[in-house]
Amino acid sequence: MRDTQEDCPFGCAVEVAMDAIGGRWKGAILFHLADEKVLRFGELRKRIPGINQRMLTNQLRKLEECGIIKRTVFPVVPPRVDYELTEFGETLKPILFQLKKWGHDYIDYHTAAADN
Repeated sequence: MRDTQEDCPFGCAVEVAMDAIGGRWKGAILFHLADEKVLRFGELRKRIPGINQRMLTNQLRKLEECGIIKRTVFPVVPPRVDYELTEFGETLKPILFQLKKWGHDYIDYHTAAADN
Protein backbone atom coordinates (compact mmCIF):
# COMPACT_ATOMS: atom_id res chain seq x y z
CA MET A 1 0.00 0.00 0.00
CA ARG A 2 1.44 3.35 -1.03
CA ASP A 3 0.64 6.48 0.94
CA THR A 4 3.84 8.49 0.76
CA GLN A 5 4.53 11.54 -1.40
CA GLU A 6 7.62 9.96 -2.97
CA ASP A 7 5.65 6.93 -4.18
CA CYS A 8 2.76 8.89 -5.64
CA PRO A 9 2.38 12.27 -7.34
CA PHE A 10 -0.80 12.83 -5.29
CA GLY A 11 -0.91 13.68 -1.60
CA CYS A 12 -2.63 10.41 -0.71
CA ALA A 13 -4.42 7.44 -2.21
CA VAL A 14 -7.81 9.13 -1.70
CA GLU A 15 -6.71 11.85 -4.12
CA VAL A 16 -5.83 9.16 -6.67
CA ALA A 17 -9.26 7.56 -6.25
CA MET A 18 -11.07 10.87 -6.54
CA ASP A 19 -9.06 11.76 -9.63
CA ALA A 20 -10.19 8.51 -11.26
CA ILE A 21 -13.86 8.46 -10.18
CA GLY A 22 -14.63 11.92 -8.80
CA GLY A 23 -16.50 14.77 -10.37
CA ARG A 24 -20.11 15.52 -11.05
CA TRP A 25 -20.85 12.74 -13.56
CA LYS A 26 -18.48 9.79 -13.10
CA GLY A 27 -20.16 8.55 -9.92
CA ALA A 28 -23.57 8.50 -11.58
CA ILE A 29 -22.21 6.71 -14.64
CA LEU A 30 -20.49 4.11 -12.49
CA PHE A 31 -23.52 3.61 -10.27
CA HIS A 32 -25.82 2.95 -13.23
CA LEU A 33 -23.34 0.51 -14.75
CA ALA A 34 -22.98 -1.26 -11.39
CA ASP A 35 -26.74 -1.42 -11.02
CA GLU A 36 -27.59 -2.50 -14.60
CA LYS A 37 -24.44 -4.43 -15.66
CA VAL A 38 -24.43 -3.33 -19.34
CA LEU A 39 -25.85 -0.11 -20.77
CA ARG A 40 -25.78 1.63 -24.10
CA PHE A 41 -24.89 5.28 -24.50
CA GLY A 42 -28.51 6.39 -24.96
CA GLU A 43 -29.64 4.41 -21.90
CA LEU A 44 -26.96 6.07 -19.78
CA ARG A 45 -27.99 9.48 -21.03
CA LYS A 46 -31.64 8.83 -20.09
CA ARG A 47 -30.62 7.78 -16.57
CA ILE A 48 -28.46 10.86 -15.93
CA PRO A 49 -30.57 14.02 -16.23
CA GLY A 50 -28.60 17.12 -17.10
CA ILE A 51 -25.63 15.47 -18.77
CA ASN A 52 -25.09 16.37 -22.40
CA GLN A 53 -23.76 14.08 -25.12
CA ARG A 54 -20.29 15.63 -25.19
CA MET A 55 -19.81 15.43 -21.42
CA LEU A 56 -21.03 11.82 -21.29
CA THR A 57 -18.65 10.89 -24.10
CA ASN A 58 -15.72 12.58 -22.32
CA GLN A 59 -16.46 10.97 -18.98
CA LEU A 60 -16.88 7.52 -20.53
CA ARG A 61 -13.53 7.91 -22.30
CA LYS A 62 -11.79 8.90 -19.07
CA LEU A 63 -13.26 5.95 -17.20
CA GLU A 64 -12.22 3.66 -20.03
CA GLU A 65 -8.66 5.06 -19.99
CA CYS A 66 -8.51 4.34 -16.25
CA GLY A 67 -9.50 0.71 -16.88
CA ILE A 68 -12.71 1.06 -14.89
CA ILE A 69 -15.18 0.55 -17.71
CA LYS A 70 -15.12 -1.41 -20.93
CA ARG A 71 -16.55 -0.26 -24.26
CA THR A 72 -17.71 -2.90 -26.73
CA VAL A 73 -18.52 -1.86 -30.30
CA PHE A 74 -20.67 -4.18 -32.38
CA PRO A 75 -20.26 -4.08 -36.18
CA VAL A 76 -23.89 -3.43 -37.01
CA VAL A 77 -25.83 -0.59 -38.62
CA PRO A 78 -26.71 1.57 -36.81
CA PRO A 79 -23.64 1.18 -34.57
CA ARG A 80 -24.22 -0.46 -31.20
CA VAL A 81 -21.89 0.32 -28.32
CA ASP A 82 -22.20 -1.27 -24.88
CA TYR A 83 -20.56 -0.05 -21.69
CA GLU A 84 -19.91 -2.13 -18.60
CA LEU A 85 -17.60 -2.25 -15.61
CA THR A 86 -14.32 -4.08 -16.06
CA GLU A 87 -13.30 -6.72 -13.56
CA PHE A 88 -11.33 -3.99 -11.77
CA GLY A 89 -14.33 -1.64 -12.01
CA GLU A 90 -16.50 -4.29 -10.36
CA THR A 91 -14.47 -3.72 -7.17
CA LEU A 92 -16.19 -0.33 -6.91
CA LYS A 93 -19.67 -1.86 -6.50
CA PRO A 94 -19.70 -2.05 -2.68
CA ILE A 95 -18.37 1.51 -2.50
CA LEU A 96 -20.96 2.82 -4.95
CA PHE A 97 -23.86 1.14 -3.15
CA GLN A 98 -22.56 2.45 0.19
CA LEU A 99 -22.36 5.97 -1.32
CA LYS A 100 -25.97 5.58 -2.45
CA LYS A 101 -27.00 4.67 1.09
CA TRP A 102 -25.01 7.60 2.48
CA GLY A 103 -26.70 9.92 -0.01
CA HIS A 104 -30.14 8.80 1.18
CA ASP A 105 -29.03 9.25 4.81
CA TYR A 106 -27.72 12.72 3.97
CA ILE A 107 -31.05 13.69 2.40
CA ASP A 108 -32.90 12.37 5.47
CA TYR A 109 -30.54 14.23 7.81
CA HIS A 110 -31.08 17.54 6.06
CA THR A 111 -34.82 16.99 5.72
CA ALA A 112 -35.07 16.33 9.46
CA ALA A 113 -32.92 19.38 10.24
CA ALA A 114 -35.14 21.58 8.06
CA ASP A 115 -38.26 20.31 9.81
CA ASN A 116 -36.90 21.32 13.25
